Parts: sequence; C-alpha cells; structure tokens
Amino acid sequence: MNRKQILIVAGICALACAAAAAPPAKKAPPKPPPIPAEYKVKLETTRGDVVIAVHHDWSPIGADHFYELVTKGYYDNNAFFRAIKGFVVQFGMNGDPKITSKWNALPIKDDPPGKHPNKPGTVTFAQTSAPGSRTTHIFINLGDNSEALDQLNFTPFGEVITGMDVVNNLYTDYGDGPPSGSGPDQEALGHGGNAYLQKAFPKLDYIKKATVIDPPPPPPPVHKPANKMKRPTSTAPKN
Repeated sequence: MNRKQILIVAGICALACAAAAAPPAKKAPPKPPPIPAEYKVKLETTRGDVVIAVHHDWSPIGADHFYELVTKGYYDNNAFFRAIKGFVVQFGMNGDPKITSKWNALPIKDDPPGKHPNKPGTVTFAQTSAPGSRTTHIFINLGDNSEALDQLNFTPFGEVITGMDVVNNLYTDYGDGPPSGSGPDQEALGHGGNAYLQKAFPKLDYIKKATVIDPPPPPPPVHKPANKMKRPTSTAPKN
C-alpha cells in the first residue's frame, strides 16, 4: 500500500468513526392539528344526551381550552355539583382530586367580552373577580343571566343545541354550596373527589362521557421507534 492509499484509508476510517459517534438527529415533534372554529360536543349525562355547539369567535381562548379538556377526557364522570333552579348548572371538577388540582394550576387568559350574552342555554367558563382565573369550571345558563353576568366579563363560548330539556331536568334540590347554601362544598370536593359527592349528595347527576362529535378529532399520532444508525463500512481500495 502506497502513501496515497494509506491517507485515503485513514480519512475514510476517521469519517466512519465520526459518523458512528454522532448522535441520531432528533425529529421535531408533530404539530397538533388546528382546533376547528366551530365544533360540537356531546355530553352523555345520567339524564340523557346534551349537544353543545362551540363558536370560536365568541370566546377564542375559552373555545380552544374546552376542546383540549374534552379531548383529554377531563369531563368524563363529572358531577353537576352546583345546580340552582332558574340560574345555572355547573360542572368541571374531575372525580379524581389530583387531576382537578393539576388543571387548576393552569388558568387561561380572559377573552374580550361582549360577543354573546349569557342567555338561556349558553355555556360559559366560571371565574373569580381576578383576571385570568378561568380553569375548568363551566356552567350552563338556565335563565337569562345577561344583565348580571355580561358586565362581569363572563364570556359564553357555546350553546346547547340539543337536550336543553335534559339540562332543565338535572337534579337541583341540593341548591348552592357554602356559604350561600348547604349544597356540595367545592373545597371538600377538591379534596375528596366523587367519593365525597356520592356519600354526601347521592342524587346529583353526572356527565358520564364528553366527546367532540363534529368534526371528529383526528387520531393521535403514532410514534415509531427511531432507527439505530448502522456503522458505515469502509470502501477503501484493496491492494
């Protein structure tokens, strides 16, 4: 082997070693598909089915947040823990306190008010008087609450289009919770989950399952294992 061949072989070996030592390139995670501007959610409740039409232009941040929560199964097995005749029925505390706590720590920003009033059948995120306090709690207006709630920036993101008779028949005899009434205590529910409700308030109605039905969400991406890099073979000329 002459000097030129030795240099070629050495260069190829160096390239092979460098390629073998280099880590495989990481692929960027796939972007989630865009959330539809209009979509429908079916609530399968203990009284029957309710369908909510969601309008992104009414409350963009709220509409997107609701979509994420529904597609992740957050509202499955949720109680209508606050139900007040002629006013609202409220849900949004998961039966598992750990899941509720996780999402409570992720509040969303406020939406601009005034797109749509809190008329009967509209669906709105609950909030406190503090800005950016919406998390997972949602109420359905049983009466016309626009005069009281619109000025406080309660922004509907959807409306019941099927099953308002079901909503009106949800169990409301326990009334509001403390300090206004003797119904379910939200703090106790946050610690005890559905076990607390089933023991102390057994007549409450529940959402058995919440599903985006139109358009149906795409299936989750399938993650294929990365191919291991093979050590390249030398192509040096032979003597």
